[in-house]
Amino acid sequence: MPATESLSFIECFRTWYEYERDCNRKALEMLSSVPASARSSPDFERAVGKLAHLVAARHFWLFRLGVSTDRPESWFPRTPLEELPAAVADIERRWVAYLGQLTEADLAAECLLTREDGTRYRWRLVDLLTQLFGHAWYHRGQLALLVRELGGAAVDTDFIFWNRPTRVDP
Repeated sequence: MPATESLSFIECFRTWYEYERDCNRKALEMLSSVPASARSSPDFERAVGKLAHLVAARHFWLFRLGVSTDRPESWFPRTPLEELPAAVADIERRWVAYLGQLTEADLAAECLLTREDGTRYRWRLVDLLTQLFGHAWYHRGQLALLVRELGGAAVDTDFIFWNRPTRVDP
């Protein structure tokens, strides 16, 4: 993309979600790379739990935003690794559809949300979506560290490399 061309916020969020989908695939690969001998470790359960949490958080936000009528039972589900690919595919399908119908004007809308304890907060949608992307980056880093410590193969999920840099020779 030429440097003079700018993206709208919604185009950025759609691009970032495509990146996140690639990272979800890589996270599943990382978890699958952990040797069988290390899969009974509490740290493996924690690593799997990081990705399950990311799926649940995305699901909860669709519920909170009124996009989904169903909600996960927990922010921190105990989803077995074998069930994660289907859970990831389902939440990705929902988010692609949601982001696909948003407009730039929608991002400026204020969202009034009530937490489980009854506390109410008001945020702009653009800020909520920004939080979601940062939240995923944070937990993927934790997942990669746990996988490496368990003897699995951590995969680079840096955005800068996913976004296909243009090589410039001197």
